[in-house]
Order: sequence, then C-alpha cells, then structure tokens
Amino acid sequence: MTEPTVVPRSPDTELSSLAADAFIYGFPHVFDLQQVARFTEAGMGSLAPAPFNQFSHATDLAGPQDTFVSINNDTVYSIANVDASGGPVQLDVPDSGGRYYVLQFVDVWTNNFAYVGHRATGTGAGSFQLIAPDGPGDAPDGVAVIRLPTAIATIVGRWAVDGRSDLAAVRSLQDGLRLIPSGAGAGLPAPAQGVSEDLRFFEQLRVWMRAFPPADRDRRYAARFEALGLHSADSPYIEPASELAAALRQGLADGRERLEGAIRHGPVPQQNGWDLTYHSFDYNLDFFEVGALDDPRWKLADDEMRYLRRAAAARGGLWGNHGYEAAYAMVYVDADGEPLDGAHGYEMTFTETPPCRAFWSVTMYDTPDFYLVANPVDRYSIGDRTPGLRRGADGSLTIVMQREEPAEPERRANWLPTPAGTFRPILRMYEPDEAVFDGSYVLPGIQRLT
Repeated sequence: MTEPTVVPRSPDTELSSLAADAFIYGFPHVFDLQQVARFTEAGMGSLAPAPFNQFSHATDLAGPQDTFVSINNDTVYSIANVDASGGPVQLDVPDSGGRYYVLQFVDVWTNNFAYVGHRATGTGAGSFQLIAPDGPGDAPDGVAVIRLPTAIATIVGRWAVDGRSDLAAVRSLQDGLRLIPSGAGAGLPAPAQGVSEDLRFFEQLRVWMRAFPPADRDRRYAARFEALGLHSADSPYIEPASELAAALRQGLADGRERLEGAIRHGPVPQQNGWDLTYHSFDYNLDFFEVGALDDPRWKLADDEMRYLRRAAAARGGLWGNHGYEAAYAMVYVDADGEPLDGAHGYEMTFTETPPCRAFWSVTMYDTPDFYLVANPVDRYSIGDRTPGLRRGADGSLTIVMQREEPAEPERRANWLPTPAGTFRPILRMYEPDEAVFDGSYVLPGIQRLT
C-alpha cells in the first residue's frame, strides 16, 4: 500500500513575523554575549583570553589576525569583561599624561552607558566602583560609583599610539589599569543542551534575557514574544512543535535578511556616498553614568527604528562609541554610486582633513565580514598620524585606494591597499568638532580611476 504524501505545512505567517521581530530585538544581546564568551575562553587575535574581571591588553596594533567586526587600527586595545554579580569591582586607572584614551562601558544589550578618559574624565589617575544593578550604592571616599545596567558588562579601552615605536609607553599605561573584584561572580549561564544548531539563537536569547533583563521599556516590548517560548523557564526548543520550529526558522531567515538590508540601506544621512552613522549608537535611553551624555540629541526615541538600528550597529560595528566620543562614517559605493571593488582603482581627496580634537583615520575592511585584510605593506589605515604622507601644493591630501601597489612614489606614500573583492572603508573622527554634525564639514566622494 502506498503511503500518503506528507506536504510540509507552511510556517505560520504571524508567528514567523514575530520570530523575525524577536531576531532583530535579540540579535545585539546574543551577538554581544557570544563575543564575551569568545573573549573569555579563546581571546581575540592578539588579545589573549582573560577571565571575568581581568584586562587583556593588545601589544600591537590590530591586523588581519584580529577577526573582530570593524576592529580599529588607530589605537591599542585593553578589554575586560566585568562580572559584578559577586559584589562591587574596583577599577583603577593611571595618569596618562595627556595621552588620548577612552574606557567605554557597554552592557550586554550593547548600550554605551559610561565613559572614562580624555574627553569624559580627563587623563589623571582615578578609581571607580563598578556596581551591579541591585548592588550596594556606596563607595570609599575618593572613589566614584558607576552602576552597571547588567551584572556583566564590557570595558573597551582604546589607547592612542603613535606607531610601533610608541607601543612601549602605552604598555606601561596598560599595566596601570586594574580591576579588583570583591567576590566571585556567577559568570555567563549556559544554554540548554540538545537544541538543534539552527534554533540555538532563540535558546541563547531565552537564557541570557532571563539572566540579564533589559531596560523596563524594552522588557515591556519583549512581552509580545511569549508565543515563541522566549519567556519560558525551561527550554521549549529541545523538541519544539513542528509549527513553532518552522516559524522560528522562517523568522530567522527573514530577520537576517532585514538586518543585512538595514546595514547597507538603512535610513541614515548620506554625503557623497558616505553613510553618516554618527547616531548609530543612540539607542540607549535609560542608563547614563559618568561620561555618558543624557541629551535628546543622542537619543533615538522611536522603538521600532531603535531596535533595528541597534541590531545593525552590532552587526556592522559592535562596541562602537557614541558619536560625541568618536564619529563614524562608512561607505560602500564610489561617487557615482557604484559598489567599491578591488578590481578598480580609486582616489579620495580631502581639501580639508576631518576636524576633531583628538585624531582621525580611514580604515579599510572587506565585506561581508568587515575584517582587516592582509596586504604586502602591512597598512590598514591612513590618518593624521601616518608618517610620510604626501600633500598637494594647496595642502590637500589624496588617499589612493587600489589592490596593486602604485608605481609612483607620491601615490605609494598615500596608498591604502584594498581587498581583491568588495570593500567598505570607515572614517573615524575622535572627539569630533561640531562642524561634523551640523553639516558644515562635507566628506569627499571616492572617485573611481580605472
């Protein structure tokens, strides 16, 4: 007897749409904690693994071996993942003698909620008490309190370095950074075993959202995901109902497509092909500690847009700063709107270099990973501290972007090598002037030559 043909049911449209929304909402949280776990267990390129409440220091500028999304090549990193669930953690910082540095504090929902360093607190020595959301609110005399929105948070430290000859001086400052925990923390909870790999995202989101609740307003929004099982005490994803599994898988696919589209075609201001992502990190509305500006100019109030912007920021530039600390512009196309590709040669001419109080750079990345790519001269960025740049008679600066090394010495001096395929440069301006934000400073387009 012939068995009847079983036709798979199409995913429930309403449920799969909800799953896509949950992916956008939860992607930054899951992606952040995946990187936290990666950092504590395996390290990241030249940054050695470090347990919670201990800094890992880069000893060189970032290169292709540092496979982290949109990593910068301007500064040397000092990164620590703080776990204050076991009690307050004291942070001590050294006197940097006027050198630019920033310690950026990021919670596990990717909110930038505090800054310590050149702009925010100056460059003198200091101490700070890092306290969990429900922890005690006092600190010893002379020690400032920074309350963490989530019991685990990441400190992303960046030290300005003037070439490899300056690394030893930076290393001595890195040694002056200290974290002193008062007790052992709970660490990162593990997702349930037995969940299929294609549903693992939702299991991670379920477990980590329970352990690290978001802001009240975001918690109210997330209540709508009850039908997906994201608020269940036990995992519903080990043996999910077929209807739920189909909707979750469809939602993941739709959510990823929406996210990738937002990265490339998001509603951000443009200027000569550049996406002016100066406000990409403005989704924190609730947590403002030392150095973080509680200012309407730096708050994106529309929730639907805020969640998509937050996901795109994590995907394209996890742990990026607010624009007032470092403004970012990125570009995928030339001045004629055609995709940038290493099969061609390009030039970009600054008649006036970017106005900022610290420094600026243009860094080259591949797509779609947004990693640095190896090149024969070991150059990954050009900026105001790059030695040997050639300027025009009028003071202008032309950056040459192409795969092959230029033959002419003056062009070779200003050469920023590109990958063989498509690429995406990022312009960074540290402590940017107001002209960057009010539009009076205009970025030049990238002109294709060949």
